[in-house]
Amino acid sequence: MISLSTFDYIIIIAFFAITLTIGIVVSKKSGKNSSEFFLSGRNMPWWLLGFSMVATTFSTDTPNLVTDIVRNNGVSGNWVWWAFLITGLLTVFVYAKLWRKSNVTTDIEFYELRYGGKPARFLRGFRAVYLGIIFNIMAMSAVTLAAIKIGQVILGLSPLETVGAAALVTVIFSAIGGFKGVVYTDFILFFVAMAGAIGAAYYLIGLPEVGGMSGLMSHRNVIDKLSLLPDFNNTEALITILIIPLAVQWWSSWYPGAEPGGGGYIAQRMLAAKNENHAIGATFFFNIMHYALRPWPWILVALASLIVYPDIASIQTAFPNIAADKLGHDLAYSAMLTKLPSGLLGIVLASLVAAYMSTISTHLNWGSSYIVNDFYKQQINKDASEKRLVAVGRLSTVVLMIASALLALLLQNALQLFNLILMFGAGTGLIFILRWFWWRINAWSEISAMFSSGIISIILNFTFVGDVMFDHKEIVSGVLVEGMFPSWAKFPMVVLITTIIWLLVTIWTQAESKDVLNNFYKKIQPGGPGWKKVIDEARRDNITIVEDTEKWSVPSGILAIILACILIYSSMFATGYWIYGRYTWALILSSVAIVSAIILSRVWGRIKANVF
Repeated sequence: MISLSTFDYIIIIAFFAITLTIGIVVSKKSGKNSSEFFLSGRNMPWWLLGFSMVATTFSTDTPNLVTDIVRNNGVSGNWVWWAFLITGLLTVFVYAKLWRKSNVTTDIEFYELRYGGKPARFLRGFRAVYLGIIFNIMAMSAVTLAAIKIGQVILGLSPLETVGAAALVTVIFSAIGGFKGVVYTDFILFFVAMAGAIGAAYYLIGLPEVGGMSGLMSHRNVIDKLSLLPDFNNTEALITILIIPLAVQWWSSWYPGAEPGGGGYIAQRMLAAKNENHAIGATFFFNIMHYALRPWPWILVALASLIVYPDIASIQTAFPNIAADKLGHDLAYSAMLTKLPSGLLGIVLASLVAAYMSTISTHLNWGSSYIVNDFYKQQINKDASEKRLVAVGRLSTVVLMIASALLALLLQNALQLFNLILMFGAGTGLIFILRWFWWRINAWSEISAMFSSGIISIILNFTFVGDVMFDHKEIVSGVLVEGMFPSWAKFPMVVLITTIIWLLVTIWTQAESKDVLNNFYKKIQPGGPGWKKVIDEARRDNITIVEDTEKWSVPSGILAIILACILIYSSMFATGYWIYGRYTWALILSSVAIVSAIILSRVWGRIKANVF
C-alpha cells in the first residue's frame, strides 16, 4: 500500500469530473430514442470510432494479462492474441462495408436478416442472452478483477471497496450518456491511458534495481524472455504459442473485440459510422494502434517485473495482505506501479481508471443493446415505446454492472478467463466468416455450432475420471484425460469436432427459403461464387437481386489483408527492435513496413476510394 499525494488526488478527481460532465451533457440527446442511445444516430466519423475501439480494448485486465503471459512464456507468448490481427484485418477489408450496408441496430439482429422462421428468432433471442448477458458478464468480471488487484496492491483497498468506487461512476455515465457518452469519453480516455502506460514504463525501466534498458536487456531473469518468436526447438511451445494461434485460432474462435467476420462492440461501432468508408477507416486505425504500438509499454513493465519480483513468492513477501486466491503473475504489473513517484502515480492511476471505464462502459452499452433490441423488444414487449426501450436499457446497464462485479470477486487471474472464453467460442468462427458468402449456411448451422462448442469445451475443461475432477488449470499444465492427448491438442480438437458437426447439420437440414436468401442478397450485395445458385434461380424467376455492377472486391480485400499484416507485424517488431537496441533488424523491418504501406495504399483503392 502506498499513500497518494494531494496532487495525485487532484488528477484523479479532475478526471472523474470530466467524465461525468460529458455523460451529463450528452444525456438529453442520448435518451431521445434507442437509436441515439445505442448508435448515436449512425453519424460518427471514422477517427472518433477508431479511438473508441482502441480505448475499449485498453482495459485494466490487459496489462495484467500481458504481464502474466510475458512472465510465464516470454514476449513471444503474446502470439496468443497477436494472431487475432488477421481476424481484425479480415473485418477491415471484407466485412466492415457489409456490416454498414446491413443497417441493423445490433449484430444479433443480423440473424433475422440472414435467416428466417422460428430458428432465426430463437437464435437471435438466445444469442442476445448468451452473449449480451453471460459472456458479457464474464468479460467485464475479468476487467473488474484487475481493478480489484490494483486497488489491493496500490491503495490497500478491499475488493468490495474497489468494486464500489470503480463501478459507481462508470455505471452512472454509461446509463445516462448512452453510446455517444461512451465514444466521446473514450477519446479522452485513450490519451490518458496511453500517457499513463508510457510514463510508467519509462520510469520503471530507470529504477536502480532494473538499471535502464541495458540492465534490463542483459539481466539473467530477462534474457530468455525477449524473443519475439518461440523457441523452435521446443515443439510444444512452438505449437501452443505460434502454430495454433496462426493456423487455427484466428479464424475459428469467437472472442470479444476479435470476432471472425466482425461482431460485438466492434460491429456496434461500424454500424454507428457515417457510411461504409468511415466503417473501414475506423477498424483499420484500430488494428494499427492495437497491435503495432500499444503492447510495448506493458511488455517492458512485465520484463522489468521479472527483476524486481522474480516469482510469486517475492510478490507475496512484498504484499503480505493480498488475498491468497488473488495471487498470480498478473499481480506483478500492479506491484511495479507502487514504485512510481507522486504526480506520475496519479496520472497512471487515472489512466488505469480510464482503461477500466472505457472497457466497462462499452460492454455495458453493448450488452444492454442486445437485451433491449434483441430480447426485450422481440420476446417481451414488441410495442414498447422508445422511452420505455431507453429506460430498459438504463436498467439493464445497472444490472449487468452488479452481476459482473459479483463474479469478479470469485475469480483469480485474467489468463484463466481468457483461455476459458477462447475455448467456449472455438469452432464457431468459420460460420461467421462464411455466412455472408455461402447461401447454404442456415440458422441450424449456427445453433449446432454454438451448442456443440460449449458442450465439448465443458467436457474437455472439466473432465471426470473416477471420483477426481481435473479442472482447467491442471489440464493445461499437464495432459488431458490421463495422458490421452497432449495439452496443446485440446483447442484444435474442439474446433475440429465442432466444425464437423455444424457442416453435417448444414447438409442434413433444409436451406433458407428463396425469399430470405433473395432479400439478403439484394440488401447486402455480397457477391462471389457462393451465391451463384441463388442468383441463377432468381434470374429464372425474373427477380432482380444483383444491383451492384462493381467487380467482387474480396480478392483485392485478401491481398490487402496480406499487405496489412506485413505492415503491422513489421511495425510491431520494428518497434520492439528499436527498443531492444537491435538497430539493423529495426531498420530492415521499418523499411518493410514503409514499402508494404505504399503497396497497400494502391490496393486499397480497388476496394473503396476516398476512405477518409
